[in-house]
Amino acid sequence: MTPEATLQRAGVSLPTQHSAVGTYVMAARTGSLLFVSGHGAFDGGRPLHTGRLGEELSTAEGAAAAEAVMLNLLATVKAELGDLSRVARFAKVVVFVNSAPHFTEQHLVADGATDLLVATFGSRIGRPARSAVGVAALPLGFAVEIEAIVETTGLDHPCTDPGRPGLDRH
Repeated sequence: MTPEATLQRAGVSLPTQHSAVGTYVMAARTGSLLFVSGHGAFDGGRPLHTGRLGEELSTAEGAAAAEAVMLNLLATVKAELGDLSRVARFAKVVVFVNSAPHFTEQHLVADGATDLLVATFGSRIGRPARSAVGVAALPLGFAVEIEAIVETTGLDHPCTDPGRPGLDRH
């Protein structure tokens, strides 16, 4: 079953890919690695899941925010690769959590994102090396921001595929 079919069977759909909110690309590929820029969760162009963990938001709300952000990140991965079956492995995921000074459950918030990956791709592909980092603030007031390094398969090198949008050129 494809990752898209797995999501659909669970009643989950990928959101529309959101464009960058600054001077950067949403993803850059070099060889078989796709470097995915930090993502927040958007709906209709508006930020979702804003606030600080340990103040306005609970750990469970943070985990839900992390899952929503990962869905946004997967929309970018799908746009870059054509389909999610071209993901060989999520090599590294970094989850930034907008945290009050006393909040220490960043790892539980991050589970919202990586649990989704494992449920969608299985443990071998979806269980990454991961960091969960508490920060004082995030852009647009997001509760969670996630970036990733994704190993890909079955793709031409970007230098030989000039028609693919969003890829760095050499």
